[in-house]
Amino acid sequence: MPGASIEERLEAVAAVILTRALVPETVGLARVAVAEARRFPHVATRVSRMARERNTETISRLLTEFAESDRTRSLPALAPDRMPDTARRFLDLVVLPMLYAPCSARIWPPLRAEIGPHAARTVAFFLAACSCGGEGC
Repeated sequence: MPGASIEERLEAVAAVILTRALVPETVGLARVAVAEARRFPHVATRVSRMARERNTETISRLLTEFAESDRTRSLPALAPDRMPDTARRFLDLVVLPMLYAPCSARIWPPLRAEIGPHAARTVAFFLAACSCGGEGC
């Protein structure tokens, strides 16, 4: 996406992740994991941790690439030493709410129509938070 803003690129990344994740197989696996968490807590914990680590690594790499531009290089949250934590925040804010929604009573197919608006809202908020240095922002 040459020439696209970091916001547009992150929205596209979020939309791709969510579109690929909100499929019957993934939704079914998430529902089973939630349903069986009491009986097999160690399995749920390990699967969750493994997925989180892999996704964090991927998002960290993407954010590092996106942070190469002059406009974003100075954002405190995109500093190299803060990138893993920032990637986890991206996942927590942008990706996980949509992934957890089908595990509740919500019917998941209609969620696919909400991916674009959700990505736009949450990525804008995420980038605003990245601009904050943590001192009275």
